[in-house]
Order: sequence, then C-alpha cells, then structure tokens
Amino acid sequence: VQLQASGGGLVQRGDSLRLSCVVSGSSFSTYIMGWFRQAPGKAREFVASINSGGDSTLYGHSVKGRATLSRDNAKNLVTLQMSSLETTDTGVYYCAAVTSGRTWYRDDFREYDVWGQGTLVTVSS
Repeated sequence: VQLQASGGGLVQRGDSLRLSCVVSGSSFSTYIMGWFRQAPGKAREFVASINSGGDSTLYGHSVKGRATLSRDNAKNLVTLQMSSLETTDTGVYYCAAVTSGRTWYRDDFREYDVWGQGTLVTVSS
C-alpha cells in the first residue's frame, strides 16, 4: 500500500486549500483514513479522520469548522478541504491509513500503520 499526498503550497492567510491523497491497491474502501500535520519543532497533530464508508468524520479542535474531509472509494482518493487558513496551519500534512479498518482511536497517530510522504503547507500573513 502506498499513499501519495499532494496539494500543498504557499497560500495567504484566509485562503482555502485542498489536499488530496491517492492510495494504491484494491482494499482502499476498507481503510480508515486520516490526516495529521506537523509544524517545525512541534509534535504531530491530528487534523481529521474518515471511516471506511465515508459517513463518519472526526476533526481536530484546531480545524473544526474550517475543514471538510471526504473520500471517493471508486477513485481511491481522500480529499481534505480547508478554509480560512491561519498561519498556525503551516506544517507538513501527512495522510495515513488504518489498514485493518478498525480502531477506537482515530485521532491517535499510533493507530495508523501506513503513511504518505507529506505535503508542505505554508500560510503567510
């Protein structure tokens, strides 16, 4: 299984951004998917997660109300839409998968067993 994240870049404060994650293989529809981010010098932070069927999402406190996570199981694609970006949203964003499809702790990075390479988001003021 390989995860390829894209969509990062340099944006202005208040802008919107869409991050995508394409997953290889034929079992994508069984995976729980999540996004995490890490700012320089800071710990990895939970951003959002979506269950395998796409009907249950969970968001981190810092992005709640500004982020929308969705998935297209036919395309092996997860999309994170973020709006009203703030400078504190700057960081490397990673998509990750729980390939067992089961976890009680979707906001815990230790539950995710496959990770993408990350895409850098820089929000300037």
